[in-house]
Amino acid sequence: MWIYIIIAIIAVILIYIFALYNSFVKLTNKVKEAFSTMDVYLKKRWDLIPNLVETVKGYAEHEKSTLKEVIELRNSNYDDMSDDQKIKANKQISRNISKIMALAEAYPDLKANENFLNLQNDLKLIEDEIAQSRKYYNAVVRIYNNKVEMFPSNIFAKLFGYKSKSMFEINSDERENVKVEL
Repeated sequence: MWIYIIIAIIAVILIYIFALYNSFVKLTNKVKEAFSTMDVYLKKRWDLIPNLVETVKGYAEHEKSTLKEVIELRNSNYDDMSDDQKIKANKQISRNISKIMALAEAYPDLKANENFLNLQNDLKLIEDEIAQSRKYYNAVVRIYNNKVEMFPSNIFAKLFGYKSKSMFEINSDERENVKVEL
């Protein structure tokens, strides 16, 4: 009789472990999917930057340092970056793009340039898509992190090698208004 109870308890524990492991796999795949969705929009913005910089270059001679920083960052190979490197690079790009957009206010000719206006509209659409995909990514990462960090699943997360993921957050520089001084 006791043997059946012990076998039943072991079976329930094994079923729980298998179900928990499968839930970690599902959540990991959702995080990957969410990042891939966001990555598509980040790559679109990455590819738009050289056109934006070239358009601004002729007008903003005083702002070569900002443009140089964007160009140097953009020259690294996006496809060879890890997910964390992509997030970090895009945080820097976001900060510099806001500076470039603020420059347009200081240069009426640039602000009226049709090519710049088209690029600005494209960038606005991409930024909106990035914001939406960032929300989705962060929501999925929150669910995943809860599973990894909450008891009792945190015990098995450690056993299976699952670790918390980073959220895609804006940094404090992006929260502040951009000041352009000429």
